Amino acid sequence: NTVRAITGFAIGGVAPIGHLMPCPAWMDPRLMDFAVVWAAAGTPRHMFASAPPELQRASSAVLADFTA
Repeated sequence: NTVRAITGFAIGGVAPIGHLMPCPAWMDPRLMDFAVVWAAAGTPRHMFASAPPELQRASSAVLADFTA
């Protein structure tokens, strides 16, 4: 499928980092209100914890308001 071909991850487990090809990422700025957030880690059953600013830096995510 297209998602796996571009990212290397299965749908439901697409991690915000480590993709096979560079792809854009966005992050809701409200995530910065939390000390820790959890992100997919490659499969629907695996996750990892991260401080939001670290995750933004690692993923090169653009902050974008999704929740008005």
